[in-house]
Amino acid sequence: MDTTSYAERREAFMKTLGEGVAILQAAPQATRSNDVEYRYRQDNDLLYLTGFPEPNSLCVLSPQHDRERFILFVQPRDREKETWTGKRYGEDGAREVFGADAAYAIDRVREILPEHLARTENVYFAPGRDEGMNGLIRDLIDNSRSGRARTGRGVVSLVDPAAILHEMRLYKSGGELDLMRKAVAASARAHVAAMSEVRDGTFEYELEALLEYHFRSAGGSGTAYPSIVASGANATILHYIQNDRRMHDGDLVLIDAGAEFDGYCSDVTRTFPVGAGYSPPQRRIYEIVLRAQKEGIAAVRPGASMEDIHQRATEVLVEGLLELGLLSGAAGELIEKREHARFYMHRTGHWLGLDVHDVGRYRVDGAARPLEPGMVLTVEPGLYIADDLEDVSPDYRGIGVRIEDDVLVTEAGHDVLSAAIPKEVDDIEAIRKQALGSPRPATR
Repeated sequence: MDTTSYAERREAFMKTLGEGVAILQAAPQATRSNDVEYRYRQDNDLLYLTGFPEPNSLCVLSPQHDRERFILFVQPRDREKETWTGKRYGEDGAREVFGADAAYAIDRVREILPEHLARTENVYFAPGRDEGMNGLIRDLIDNSRSGRARTGRGVVSLVDPAAILHEMRLYKSGGELDLMRKAVAASARAHVAAMSEVRDGTFEYELEALLEYHFRSAGGSGTAYPSIVASGANATILHYIQNDRRMHDGDLVLIDAGAEFDGYCSDVTRTFPVGAGYSPPQRRIYEIVLRAQKEGIAAVRPGASMEDIHQRATEVLVEGLLELGLLSGAAGELIEKREHARFYMHRTGHWLGLDVHDVGRYRVDGAARPLEPGMVLTVEPGLYIADDLEDVSPDYRGIGVRIEDDVLVTEAGHDVLSAAIPKEVDDIEAIRKQALGSPRPATR
């Protein structure tokens, strides 16, 4: 993303602040174990407004200040520490690369911030995961409030900036969509590779490694979330990430995995056979889910809502369950009583962007929110028939199927960003049959 895009976002955000001051803090560095840290991932709100990628930093937006409207507090340059963990941008880089009007070492927050707090009555701040920084900022805000009786100036109200920022993030710009398309393209290569690579005896973690190889080799930063590679009855566990089972001919494998590019996520699920094709019961369940997913996608258009999409997909799933004899009764009554929830227990989609379950309200003024161009969502119905349901035919026990695509709302309707990833039964079985006729590995 170019610096102009971040500057435009900051200007749009600051216009809503009036004479307020916004404070956004970086995500803290997380420890994996002992003295080993996870690869750093910036807080998405700070990333959205600045692009600044380092921990131990703070963004202050002070639109009424005559010189310092955009301030970054950052880690100072430190040759010894940089030898171990890499170069820092420091104060100079914060100004020159990220366009800050002013930049200070992070340990100067207590010195610099009070001047900006004294100029405003409204502070836009939400506590983050760094409790030390939370405490420091709260102390400075409280000091500003307590001084108001003497000076007539200082903070009166504290406002969560998410109410503004998360609405902005809901509508994707052209630059954001370019990154999301790159993430989806990497995911497409990865999912097709997994369809081609799996064999009787393959471990789930082998496909997990293959997926992540394709995400990184395409230039992505890695996974948008822990990859789900769930074979057999594991596919009935919604967020299964253990990924350690050996797969066998006759199993289905459900892969829910997506690449991330510069912070932007993809989120795709496909379910395919380990052998050459779907068994008749597997195919019946799969085709019900596929039909529900297609109907859900068809409902995506400006003016429709996520509730409309969920309702239509649920109707199709229940109709299919009735056809199979897994439910009995009137479809509408079954849905109203949530009798289907033992087989379909989640919603049909969510927003997608910098977070895999992205921000933005689903309801406005008590009503389901109408979709608008620029929003990106997933459509992901599924059926999950646990292997211990004694009142269900053994033919269907242990079958889990989910199909998920990433969908952009357009002026004309929608654009399925992940349409290149096969999901028709005939297309997937053709890939499997070709793969089984080729020596392994098939896709590297």
